[in-house]
Amino acid sequence: MILACGAAAAWLSQDRRPSWARWACLFGLVSQPFFLASTWSAGQWGMFALAILYTAAWAKGAWSYWLAPALRHRFGLDRLS
Repeated sequence: MILACGAAAAWLSQDRRPSWARWACLFGLVSQPFFLASTWSAGQWGMFALAILYTAAWAKGAWSYWLAPALRHRFGLDRLS
């Protein structure tokens, strides 16, 4: 799961089409629980800390590309700009 979703996230993050690139954060977030669990169980604390940073980065993408636009649309704020 880490390999498939992580590779898809990296690949999509470099796509020039915004409609495709926005999916990178979701694939990245799907892989993170597996990455966190793997590094925790192996006692790789540096990698675990890095995985937390990656989780925050992917969550920021999910907010920017998915959640914030949906909330703006839901409350009619997208018509203000």
